[in-house]
Amino acid sequence: MPEQPQILATLKEYFGYDTFRPLQQEIIHSIFEGKDNLVIMPTGGGKSICYQLPAILLPGITLVISPLIALMKDQVDGLLANGIAAAYVNSSQHPDEQQEIYQKVLDKEIKLLYVAPESLSFLDTILSQVKVSLVAIDEAHCISAWGHDFRPAYTQLGYLKSKFPETPVIALTATADKATRQDICDQLNIPEATQHLASFDRKNLSLEVRPGNKRIEQIYNFLSDKPNQSGIIYCLSRKTTEALAEKLNDKGYKAEAYHAGIDHQKRSQVQEDFINDTTQIVCATIAFGMGIDKSNVRWVIHYNLPKNIEGYYQEIGRAGRDGLPSSTLLFHSYADVVQLQKFADMSGNKEVQLAKLDRMKQYAESLSCRRKILLSYFGELIEEDCGNCDVCNDPPTFIDGTIIAQKALSCVTRIKEQEPIGTVIDVLRGAQNAAVYDKEYQNLKTYGIGNDIAWRDWQQYIIQLINQGYLEIAFHQNNKLKLTSLSKKILFEGEKISLAHLKELEKAKQPVVIQSDQGAAPDLFEKLRALRLELAKEAGIPAYQIFSDATLKEMEKFRPVSDEEFMQINGVGRQKMQNYGYRFIKEIIDFSSSKTKKKKKKSAKKGNTHKETLALYKEGLSIEEIAMQRKLAVATVFSHIMKLYNEGEAIDLHQFIDKQDIDAVKKAKEELDHPEGLKPYFEHFEGAIDYNTIKLALAILNQ
Repeated sequence: MPEQPQILATLKEYFGYDTFRPLQQEIIHSIFEGKDNLVIMPTGGGKSICYQLPAILLPGITLVISPLIALMKDQVDGLLANGIAAAYVNSSQHPDEQQEIYQKVLDKEIKLLYVAPESLSFLDTILSQVKVSLVAIDEAHCISAWGHDFRPAYTQLGYLKSKFPETPVIALTATADKATRQDICDQLNIPEATQHLASFDRKNLSLEVRPGNKRIEQIYNFLSDKPNQSGIIYCLSRKTTEALAEKLNDKGYKAEAYHAGIDHQKRSQVQEDFINDTTQIVCATIAFGMGIDKSNVRWVIHYNLPKNIEGYYQEIGRAGRDGLPSSTLLFHSYADVVQLQKFADMSGNKEVQLAKLDRMKQYAESLSCRRKILLSYFGELIEEDCGNCDVCNDPPTFIDGTIIAQKALSCVTRIKEQEPIGTVIDVLRGAQNAAVYDKEYQNLKTYGIGNDIAWRDWQQYIIQLINQGYLEIAFHQNNKLKLTSLSKKILFEGEKISLAHLKELEKAKQPVVIQSDQGAAPDLFEKLRALRLELAKEAGIPAYQIFSDATLKEMEKFRPVSDEEFMQINGVGRQKMQNYGYRFIKEIIDFSSSKTKKKKKKSAKKGNTHKETLALYKEGLSIEEIAMQRKLAVATVFSHIMKLYNEGEAIDLHQFIDKQDIDAVKKAKEELDHPEGLKPYFEHFEGAIDYNTIKLALAILNQ
């Protein structure tokens, strides 16, 4: 292991720093001792130095796995500028260029080699001929189905520890909750890795959330006192980034759009101009900013609700990396939630994604200190409010919630932290249902001690306890509620707790606009009946026990499109809302969308809707963006794409699927001996690859 003076001299010579930031030195020493490490360090915390500095001093080569071409290029450019021999290999390069890099690796002229996970297999022969001193896996959360950005190509990386058993592995990510952290270590075959958790507290960032009405006007007002400051506006769709950039330019701001539909050269130019302060504002989809070290981003706006807290935290973390005061603003609307629910439907881990989206929605609607919520989500508990968020600056009316908290925490204790929020509330309220009686919870001391509080009020109080760090959700254990280290202060140490008055919470939410009677729609009624029958068969109960015909008729007339509106329908109670609400709302939204389109295109030929999809595809929109623009389900747009492909249209199916998934389906096809239908494949992958991806892969393999 190098001596400390040599390590500090290397830090100064190559990176220009005299001292390490918190945790960096500890991590670097651990690597030199040959140990595996998991590093959770927020954006701007200095993760890269943790493996780049050891790479310079270790005798062989350091292999860095990285998910994005832009990220690799930025890192390698920075290393070369610092005089460190580095290169990257990915699909954007010509084979001759790659061969030249391979030769440099063999000649020991390169210290760090960045590789996309998909390209690893091509390097096996080369890596067998050199000494790999360190393996670094950046954006390591991508390996975990519990994480917020799961990428199937990452799941093969566990073999690296088997291939290089004596080589230390360092996995790094800016955001990972407790479940994701353990899953990363298990999948990478480094279960004993030392976990280093840096503080997530970015005190210089102010946090603000606003309802998503008149967003453009609100953005103009927000920017009025920031005429020359750099900022990023994150949007859900490509079209929004372009429209927003255009409007900002019309107002005199230097703004550019950034998304995957723009050609590589243009994207690089936007990135370069932003880094060099030539462009002031970038309106971007979420891919922008990863690994880009621009310290003077003064503000970040989320035009749409993010799909989870991990992604949101990572994106706001791109502001204020120089430590100076910086602003963040999040808009939220129910329309965003519905759209993100549709996206979750297409994901390989739907239930986890929906639970995390629900947590994001709770953050946006919260009346607790926002910094407390973010920090407790990542397992960092603080007791004082931050004083630098909109809730702290304009606090709600509080009540003494100590007895309420004691009852809730006692109940979680009595059921041994084995149940999600719904069952906890049922026990508190003394519910007489199977969820309670099957496990004999009616015999617990806490059974029925909270029957004086309504179910939905209990739900809001428990969410506040989660927000304040007294409870946490175990997403990897079917969303079971767990106690935290703060819980005992309420239970055993006499600590008092304040909870927001629930009337304030209702005011903070967007008002529920009850739909007017929209008239009869026999087609919708039949769709709702068919859905009811499907759900009844799944549950093994008569259809009328789900909803009566009268309730379906009321849905047909009033067409509720949010949880709050749905609860106004006669015959919809709390439990049925939880069990079936999303499916019925989705059916109503899909029906309303298709009806709107029929009105607009009465003259169009029936059944030609997939041609509209083709036009948008040719504009470079993704399946999700087409779905958003056309107000269709993602699955519907996918069916259009497949139909267009089968009709001979020039559709490149490869852009909708990873090579890793194609290879996996090909292998399964051989192992299963060319099975009939999609179900054998789905069961073979245990749900890790969804039906649409399997269908795509088979279409490509059958070309």
